[in-house]
Amino acid sequence: MFQPVRKPQGGFASALSILELIYHSIVRSVRKTHNNAFLAIAMNMLQVVIFVMAFYVMFSILGLRGAAIRGDFLIYIMSGIFLYMTHTKSLGAVVGSEGPASPMMQHAPMNTIISIASAAIGALYVQVLSLFMILFIYHVAFVPLEIDRPIEAFGMLLIAWFTGVALGLVLLAIKPWFPTAVSVFTTLYQRANMIASGKMFVANTLPGFMLAMFDWNPLFHCIDQARGFAFINYNPRYSTWEYAFYVGLILIMLGLMGEFYTRRHASLSWGARR
Repeated sequence: MFQPVRKPQGGFASALSILELIYHSIVRSVRKTHNNAFLAIAMNMLQVVIFVMAFYVMFSILGLRGAAIRGDFLIYIMSGIFLYMTHTKSLGAVVGSEGPASPMMQHAPMNTIISIASAAIGALYVQVLSLFMILFIYHVAFVPLEIDRPIEAFGMLLIAWFTGVALGLVLLAIKPWFPTAVSVFTTLYQRANMIASGKMFVANTLPGFMLAMFDWNPLFHCIDQARGFAFINYNPRYSTWEYAFYVGLILIMLGLMGEFYTRRHASLSWGARR
């Protein structure tokens, strides 16, 4: 019954308050998988390592190593898996973030934008930390790491994250209306990208009829461009990072409009339908 009167804050104080709230929400999102943040990151690193080893064994058994780019074969594999994991993890994190009908939204400072931002940044934090830890261990314990243009290659990782967040935002806006359909589509999209992302091959080696099956995918362009920046002797001719970036911008705009519309029509009874 008795509530303290909230004093109006200036722009700078409001920004600091929002950043503090995002920080605590990021910590909460990182700890969702495990109460210990270090173990949560270790579990993600283990998942990436298992992916890398599985693809390494598969390429070796099937004799596909000769089809890869000349250079460090493990860097070739990891360049695809890191971007794939970042894209799909950020997509899943945003889709699974707190919606407008969530009990968390009952707390006054909390809103859906903070929830989405914390889920997206938390996923990026875990993936980037796992990336640097794995590459550091590989550089120290096995072979000295050589990446031709590391800053540009890391930029492709950020674009892969950006497109995953953008698509996740669109699905999050649709989720309260069609929860089952969104859940099925999210799972199918993540599984389909095991092949459609192009992490098992390079675009320059594909014939034209096969290239048309993959060039719609922004992640395909990101992975191919990342390999062009990682290897000095590979120049991607059939992909462009601008396509992925503009697709991400379009999806972000559609997702924000859809989220605003959904938030205005949100109902607590939606939680009982899921």
